[in-house]
Amino acid sequence: MSRSILVTVPATTANIGPGFDCLGAALTLYNHFKFTPLDQAAGTVTITVQGKEAERVVTDSSNLAYKAFAHYFRSRELVVPAVAIAIDLDLPLARGLGSSSTAIVGGLLGANGLCDEPLNQAALAELAIAIEGHPDNVVPALVGGCQLAVAGEDGSATLCPIPWHSDVVPVVAIPDFELSTAEARRVLPATYSRTDAIFNTAHLGLLLRGLESGNGDWLRVALADRIHQPYRQTLIPGYAAVAEGAIAAGAYGLVISGAGPTLLALAPATAAPAVAEGMTTAWQREGQSVTALALALETRGGRLETVA
Repeated sequence: MSRSILVTVPATTANIGPGFDCLGAALTLYNHFKFTPLDQAAGTVTITVQGKEAERVVTDSSNLAYKAFAHYFRSRELVVPAVAIAIDLDLPLARGLGSSSTAIVGGLLGANGLCDEPLNQAALAELAIAIEGHPDNVVPALVGGCQLAVAGEDGSATLCPIPWHSDVVPVVAIPDFELSTAEARRVLPATYSRTDAIFNTAHLGLLLRGLESGNGDWLRVALADRIHQPYRQTLIPGYAAVAEGAIAAGAYGLVISGAGPTLLALAPATAAPAVAEGMTTAWQREGQSVTALALALETRGGRLETVA
């Protein structure tokens, strides 16, 4: 293990309306992780961080990328080697764009790369899900594209790639405030009615067909949800205004990205720039600083290269 491994991991958007805790997609924003072996005692780690909110990232053994790196070796009953990790962040923290999943996937891919990649993608996905606890962010971060993860009776996950039409553009509006996943889960009810369960089942089916076909009429209906969004909207100041601004500018609809507070609009390609502007203007009128970006689906997922 004499060379360095550079890992690039995409942002993700999870849930996507009715796809709560099972549907996610990789986007064209990235975090980067460089792993360099050290000639020091096993378990030694040095971590440097640059980029967005770098000062907030811990640089000891509790760093999530390192914890995933170490978990890889321990799961294979191997000694955790000494390593230097250099992290370059393009994603803000705690905004609903899968920053924690990039760290988990980055750590696992870095470890696998230093070991000459003995584990395949499926095995790495199992490790990532075990660390994160649910698959909707880590799977697309690792695999790329839009992915549906279905839990089996035995707890295993079956992964199903979902076709995404090239004319369906994801537009994200990232506000300058945070929303913790724990808080976003706290507001959810413990039980749901049969009516709400049927509603979400039908809408998820329609969403999958809408993403595949690019059918705007289907997408306008399909993004509705009764499981998480009605409750989490109350935690995001300006949600209604941003949704109105996105739809007025030509979006099919707007949903919460992951646990939020980033908001995701799906729009036809011709309307995407106007949708980004409409979301920005609406949130600024609510007194919030925001960055809106028209992105694309990242089909490659996490990837690595050997560097000098």
